Amino acid sequence: MRGMSQRSGSPFHRGEQALQQRVGLRERLAEVGALMVRDQMPEQHRELFGRLPFVLVGCVDDGGQPHASLLAGPPGFVHANDARTLGIAARPHAADPLARALRVGASIGLLGIEPHTRRRNRMNGVVSSLHDGGFEVTVRQSFGNCPKYIQAREAHWVGGHGGEPPAVLQADRLDGAGLALVRGADTYFIASSVAPPQLGREAADGVDVSHRGGRPGFVRVDSDADGDTLTVPDFAGNHLFNTLGNLSVHPRAGLLFVDFDGGGLMQLSVDTEIHWDGPDVAAFAGAQRVLRHRVRAMRRFGGAVALRWGGAQRSPFLQGTGCWPG
Repeated sequence: MRGMSQRSGSPFHRGEQALQQRVGLRERLAEVGALMVRDQMPEQHRELFGRLPFVLVGCVDDGGQPHASLLAGPPGFVHANDARTLGIAARPHAADPLARALRVGASIGLLGIEPHTRRRNRMNGVVSSLHDGGFEVTVRQSFGNCPKYIQAREAHWVGGHGGEPPAVLQADRLDGAGLALVRGADTYFIASSVAPPQLGREAADGVDVSHRGGRPGFVRVDSDADGDTLTVPDFAGNHLFNTLGNLSVHPRAGLLFVDFDGGGLMQLSVDTEIHWDGPDVAAFAGAQRVLRHRVRAMRRFGGAVALRWGGAQRSPFLQGTGCWPG
């Protein structure tokens, strides 16, 4: 969550507020927003971050493109030095755009998610220090999220790679393995931000990274000679519109798909449209709108993280959702 801020009376910027207004909840969220979104991490958020073997990171590169990344380590590699500072004892792969975006003063978004308990916390802040083994982030906004649409699968840290670094494939569209990963996915992560000139001006003007979940196949891929488009239902959530509010003012996003079987990762740079009605919304049970992500770049890392994942237990909230026809 990132124009208006806590200092100006709201933790929500103009894009988020406009969408809250669209669904008739702006006044209600204006009343409770400051209670939901804090400028420091409560104890339960610090405790959750401290036991995770991975964390999601959102950043924005010099061209204004958001990117979503995953960093992993033994539990404790993410640690709260205090209620306003979070340390991460890991650095990204050199080919990950996060490696170039990490600098003191950079806006960054973090998602701590424990899938097997369906707990998740978001923290948006600013990089305050860098060192060879990691970096620290000063909190600007900290808030919890509901457990909706999270598939319960447990992640286990299995140690460093050793040997050769993971192979990296880059292209301007999905290859066969990328298509298979997307079409079988029940989860992906999305990084978004306010427009780059606005980044960091107020507490609400930052980078966000969030979770999206559905039945396997909930991400539809349509391909033509010009490239690939991913169409995704957007289900009922907390109505804060953190991600969609960002996309309404800066319609570029970074997607991250995780290969839960092989340990690989795939990052996509996309242009995104929000469709509030139309045949695709009507065709997917439970969809309140759809997102269309036009792929501009793919970056796929083979065996990139030393995590192994247990089997997935589907979210009970998916019972009210459907699948794409055909």
